Amino acid sequence: MAQTPSSICTGGLCLAAILDMTSVAPAFDDIAPVSNELTDYDRAHIKLYMRLLDAADDGAEWTEAVDVLFGIDPAQEPKRARQVHDSHLARARWMTQSGYRQLLRRPTDRD
Repeated sequence: MAQTPSSICTGGLCLAAILDMTSVAPAFDDIAPVSNELTDYDRAHIKLYMRLLDAADDGAEWTEAVDVLFGIDPAQEPKRARQVHDSHLARARWMTQSGYRQLLRRPTDRD
C-alpha cells in the first residue's frame, strides 16, 4: 500500500520527511542476517538500516516504516511485516554497536 506524505504524518513528525521515499531499496530477505560478522547483505542494506534507525529514533510507527521502506502492508501481512521490520531493526542496531567497526577496517586488517 503506497502512502502519500500527508498520510504518514503523526505527532508533528512526517515519515516522508525522515525517509527518502524516492530511492529504491535493494531486494531484502524476510529475516536479516544473524551473525557476528558483517555480511554482503549488510553492506548492500546499510542505507536501509540507517533509514530504519532514523524512523525508530524519530518515533515513527513500525507499521509506517515497514510499509514505506519494505513495501509490506502490515494489515495484509501482519506477521511477515513485524518479522521483517524487527529483524532488520535489530541488525541495524547491531551495526551501530559493533558491525560498523568491520566497515572501517581495511581489507588487509585482521582481528
